[in-house]
Amino acid sequence: MSRGRRVAAVAVVLLTVAGGAVAVTAFGADLGLRDPAGEPATSGPPATAPVIRGTLVDTRRESGKLSYGDVTPVAGRLGGTVTELAAVGSTVHRGQSLYRADNTPVVLLYGPLPAYRVLAPGTVGADVQQFEQNLKALGYKGFAVDDKYAEATAAAVKKWQKSLGLPETGVVELGRVVYAPGPVRVDAHKSAVGDELQPGRELLGRTGSTRVVVVELAVSAQRLARTGTPVSVTLPNGTVAGGRIARSRTIVAPGTAATQTTKIEVTVTVDDEQVLAGLDQASVDVAFTASRRENVLSVPVAALLALPEGGYGVQIVDGAGTRVVPVQTGMFANGRVEITGAGITESTRVGVPS
Repeated sequence: MSRGRRVAAVAVVLLTVAGGAVAVTAFGADLGLRDPAGEPATSGPPATAPVIRGTLVDTRRESGKLSYGDVTPVAGRLGGTVTELAAVGSTVHRGQSLYRADNTPVVLLYGPLPAYRVLAPGTVGADVQQFEQNLKALGYKGFAVDDKYAEATAAAVKKWQKSLGLPETGVVELGRVVYAPGPVRVDAHKSAVGDELQPGRELLGRTGSTRVVVVELAVSAQRLARTGTPVSVTLPNGTVAGGRIARSRTIVAPGTAATQTTKIEVTVTVDDEQVLAGLDQASVDVAFTASRRENVLSVPVAALLALPEGGYGVQIVDGAGTRVVPVQTGMFANGRVEITGAGITESTRVGVPS
């Protein structure tokens, strides 16, 4: 076969990898391929790059919103009149007052169970144990922390009530405490001082006290939403902060019945909240780690060649000349691809197009 009949055209093969397109080029006579007569091509590769051993990390960047998280309403359970509301933007801790009814405090305690009944001697249940755990955390003693509301518990409750200026009954009335997972931030007032308290009426909205980043992912990207996985967060000022996925949940994005879409809502906590100073709400970028490969050989994606017989190869360049070696590809990440093949080692040089 004459030189003029050798392959000279550029072939481009598109590989779909992680939702994107990767171009793989075969650069004709520059491959150093031999024609059937065994005559080598004379031109070498336009450039070379070394095979590198290291870690490949496949990252995906998504936009997120910095905020204090979801707003939870706080409704009144007592009667009377609203005489005080915790200030908007303030943080309320365990044992402190969220609001006052008839000038008596409604107190924040920590726990997952909502208050749903009166607690008095003889009451048994998980809500009793949750309340006793809070009572102990506030410094009260002389009772066992268990699921039984005993007379010793009632005695400690009387001391607690005295400190709050409440009647010392030893009974915790329904509506006197509000439970949350931890400290809360008052997001907004829903009622005003002087309003009449009615069962179920919203008094204020609360959030968590820690700023978080919320990202909505397509369901197809659920693999990115593993709880505990590290991420990096880029703030509006360019600062990059470490973070971690705290939780994820499936939500239905707002819209009509025909346009509603299912999303994965991911909540990210930032390792050092000090970097968020001055930012209550902002748009940020979050880099998720889709996959990671340690101690692998990789080359620039552009070094991959589409072989006539199928599959891919790389052009090895050394003192003996050039030759094409078939390779198996692995993970693609950040413009590089993991490869394995006969004779390919760290620092082997491969041809790449200019």
